[in-house]
Amino acid sequence: MIEPSQRQRALVLAICCMSLFIVSLDNTVLNVALPSMRRDLDASVAGLQWTIDAYTLVLASLLMLAGSTADRIGRRKVFVAGLVLFALGSLLCSLAPSLDWLIFFRMVQAVGGAMLNPVAMSIITNTFTDPAERARAIGVWGAVAGISMAAGPLVGGVLVDSVGWRSIFWINLPIGLAALLLTLRHVPESRAARPRRVDPVGQVLVMSLLGSLTYGIIEAPAAGLASPLIMGCAAVAALSLVALVLYELRREEPLVDFRFFRSAPFSGATVIAVSAFAGMAGFLFLNTLYLQDVRGLNALHAGLYMLPMAALTFFIAPLSGRLVGSRGPRLPLLVAGVAMTASGLLFAAFRAEASTPLMFTGYVLFGIGFGMVNAPVTNTAVSGMPRSQAGVAAAIASTSRQTGSALGVAIVGSVLAAGLKDGSDFAAATGPAWWIITLCGALVLVVGAATSGQWARATAERTARTLDPPARCARADA
Repeated sequence: MIEPSQRQRALVLAICCMSLFIVSLDNTVLNVALPSMRRDLDASVAGLQWTIDAYTLVLASLLMLAGSTADRIGRRKVFVAGLVLFALGSLLCSLAPSLDWLIFFRMVQAVGGAMLNPVAMSIITNTFTDPAERARAIGVWGAVAGISMAAGPLVGGVLVDSVGWRSIFWINLPIGLAALLLTLRHVPESRAARPRRVDPVGQVLVMSLLGSLTYGIIEAPAAGLASPLIMGCAAVAALSLVALVLYELRREEPLVDFRFFRSAPFSGATVIAVSAFAGMAGFLFLNTLYLQDVRGLNALHAGLYMLPMAALTFFIAPLSGRLVGSRGPRLPLLVAGVAMTASGLLFAAFRAEASTPLMFTGYVLFGIGFGMVNAPVTNTAVSGMPRSQAGVAAAIASTSRQTGSALGVAIVGSVLAAGLKDGSDFAAATGPAWWIITLCGALVLVVGAATSGQWARATAERTARTLDPPARCARADA
């Protein structure tokens, strides 16, 4: 096999980042359109939560299946199918006649999105074979993820205020088409040397776990925590988790390889990804509703208010990638944890939303923290893992992000809905939610510190030898 030139590798990275941009952007661009959608489609708070979580849930549920399938039948083939389906889902979302149809079309979108992120990461891992070069490429990838998510409110604000909320889905069409044409021309086909067998039971258990958990959280304020529906969801989630662990541990080629979690950096990256993206999703959900429903701003001005967060993420994310490539993940993770925790505290303890200067300070701090967190999480998740399982390792990392986003919207939205149901005003109803976001930042700090030291690296090396005895592993410098 001919080694691709530096120019070809850079082009492959750019194509993969284009797919990541539209998938990640769709996680957050919808937030600023929520008030407009609520008016046009007569949606409740739970309905608004489902427009976001229907997407993230399906995405999270299918990422590991997509990664292992691509390793088996061809990464380029699955990547192309994902681009086509994602673009089709975006078009259908823009034409949705009702909230129920919009939620369904978001699920179609997510099926395509699930074929993109882990497969693109696997393509990158197998294209950049030099560890230092791979770390820098993954840093760029992580930076794009952070930038696209932070830019969502600003892009959404401009589109919603100038064209309407349906236009937020149109932006995916030209980018998706360009990525499709470039992929067909420049991305070579690749497969894993020893792909794993299909695991339908594991896949069903993952979907059952995530679906029942999120459904129970979102519907709890309306149904009541002690209602049969919510208790049933909790029971299904618990049983699904136990069954998943017991079943996967007995399989020779499981969907979720729990041996990965013997690596402290990998386990830490999973927890950090869930925490950081839960905090980000909750942060955006609360702020977009507050700025438009309480302060009375239109979508464009609400997006502009959050520009400091987007701008800081934009500038900090590439810096984080360079720091990971040169010094490892520890420093970016510590900075991310401190900044996100401080931002959450400003809103939870000092009511930052009541003071514009303090609110902007909170936005700046959160932008710094979220900009710092993506690159080290992505790099740590795949460092030390065998290249033959790159798609699976990347899929678990991506699943952690999407699970965090889904849980963030579900938990924060439910806390808000419960507070408003009890008659509290918006500011009082969001108090507990801000403490949850603060806790997410604190978890990033504590887990990042605990899983990025010398002991943690030793566990990663032992795990790599267990997974790939000949040590043909995709190690990053970190």
